[in-house]
Amino acid sequence: MAGHRGLVGSAISRKLDESGYKNLLTRSRVELDLEDQAATRAFLEHEKPAAVVLAAALVGGIAANSASPADFIARNLSIQNNVIWGAHRAGVDRLLFLGSSCVYPREAPQPIPESAIMTGPPEPTNAPYAVAKIAGLTLCDALRRQYGRTYFTVMPPNIFGPQDNFDPENSHVMAAMIRRFHEALPDLPVTCWGSGSPKREFLFSEDAAEACVHFLSLDDPPPLVNIGTGTPMTIRSLAETVQRVVGHTGPIEWDVSRPDGFPEKTNDVALARSHGWSARTGFEEGIERTYAWFKEHIPVATN
Repeated sequence: MAGHRGLVGSAISRKLDESGYKNLLTRSRVELDLEDQAATRAFLEHEKPAAVVLAAALVGGIAANSASPADFIARNLSIQNNVIWGAHRAGVDRLLFLGSSCVYPREAPQPIPESAIMTGPPEPTNAPYAVAKIAGLTLCDALRRQYGRTYFTVMPPNIFGPQDNFDPENSHVMAAMIRRFHEALPDLPVTCWGSGSPKREFLFSEDAAEACVHFLSLDDPPPLVNIGTGTPMTIRSLAETVQRVVGHTGPIEWDVSRPDGFPEKTNDVALARSHGWSARTGFEEGIERTYAWFKEHIPVATN
């Protein structure tokens, strides 16, 4: 399990444990640097796991991608190549690679089918990260075709939940909004990026974990499968929902000088549903559970 301390990785680890998988191999970054090719390969060849879940990655929102584009492509390529190719060299037959719907072209049809991959350029605000992810899923597919490995990619939309990154400089939109509205309690103005008009799809981390464990259990999972709710919402609606959950009563101001990113990004989840999986957690319930975790674990003062 690579990335077991992150948002999605921690949820997958819990779900694997609940599902009866008791021999879960995990290492902290201090114990195993996945950017170290020799160390990663030695670990995989020594342990020879039955399966690998690759949820480790350098991630962030538009601000982080814009500030560190070289890191987002180079470091993610390094992690992916070391783990995926290392797993193959160690004889690991099954590997789940966690992708991201941001790899799809900016002008992809909505909802986005798996067939849209590489039919156009990615959204410029996250292109380096997207290119790295495309390389990872392509490597998985190549190993599947050339060597018969059961390597496949699960493609989620925006994921949120407990253990998210709430750093004000590099968090994703959901975590960023939760923190901003909390800090502005009870009624200070909150500024959100862009126009509020783009549409996004959000998936609670526990649902994402259930999807990953479900597809790992299949004898022949699809090479690439979208997961999500299949239901988009505007960023403005997201802000209003987070505001309501947090209990903030002040004004929301929109900074239109900031980029909107994708005009719309919603996954077509028909393939996932045909293989027996669908999301279960309600959107507002997911935000409530995420906010409860935030208040318990993140020491941030209100106004």
